[in-house]
Amino acid sequence: MREVRYRDALREAMAEEMRRDPTVVLMGEEVGHYQGAYKVTQGLLEEFGDQRVIDTPIAEAGFSGIAVGAAMTGLRPIVEFMTWNFSLVAFDQIVNNAAKMYQMSGGQLPVPVVFRGPNASARQVGSQHSHAVEPFYTNVPGLYVVYPSTPRDAKGLLKTAIRSDNPVVFLEGETLYNAKGEVPEEEELIPFGVARVAREGTDVTVVTWGRPYVTVMKVAEELAERGVSCEVIDPRTLRPLDHETIVESVKKTNRCVVVHEHWPYGGPGAEIVDRVQRDAFDYLDAPILRATNLDVPMPYAIELENEVIVTEARVREAIERVCYLD
Repeated sequence: MREVRYRDALREAMAEEMRRDPTVVLMGEEVGHYQGAYKVTQGLLEEFGDQRVIDTPIAEAGFSGIAVGAAMTGLRPIVEFMTWNFSLVAFDQIVNNAAKMYQMSGGQLPVPVVFRGPNASARQVGSQHSHAVEPFYTNVPGLYVVYPSTPRDAKGLLKTAIRSDNPVVFLEGETLYNAKGEVPEEEELIPFGVARVAREGTDVTVVTWGRPYVTVMKVAEELAERGVSCEVIDPRTLRPLDHETIVESVKKTNRCVVVHEHWPYGGPGAEIVDRVQRDAFDYLDAPILRATNLDVPMPYAIELENEVIVTEARVREAIERVCYLD
């Protein structure tokens, strides 16, 4: 199987779907002539023209609203936010219009729109540009929330998102764009709500997504040398969540650690903890622990940023504690 970068897998998904379906359009800041802030949309303007690849003003509320209206009237827009931090300007359009229109119209107006772009912290972009937004959007009924951790999942999940008749919040790890991974040549549509067992194990279940997935896999390799067998579950989609795969894994390993890049208060990490304690309580041999970002706005200084973002040391410590290791 060929190796593809995360950013190139996303581009392949969009290009293939735009060739397949003429109603798919792309809009956002610098997606066309500049080829995308992270070069995810490179070459799409040249192939599909400026009627389908649309450079927008710096006006997220405006072009998000246009996309919602276009989705209600027959198109399948893909909206790229230069960063998901900027989606907060369009929060009303996503939460009050895209997420609610199908229900409010009595099922008459589906909203097949994908909002996508880089999520969470990058490197020294400051507190206003380092939000991991999944806690905000997973709280909203009417939205799918997707967060691929690998190039293969990025392509397969984005194709599924574009074909969905419902609004999708598609989160891409801002530091994953250069990551390489195996992606099949043939078309692959990865369904929502189906987690991936990234690593099988017997001693502890570790649930993680996005950039921390890379950290967890590295720690799992190190701990294997000490005889600790980690089962790593990547949910792929945070709403809907594959509850069954996570719970069945915990019933097998009897321990659970959740690792994520958003703040510790609330969010999908806390939701996973709640579900595990409800449905696998009698199987637990230790309290469920989380390894997360620190509960502070992201500092600019690189030394402080490296401490705030969930670290290998915090992941290792959480796993060691639930396994009662010294």
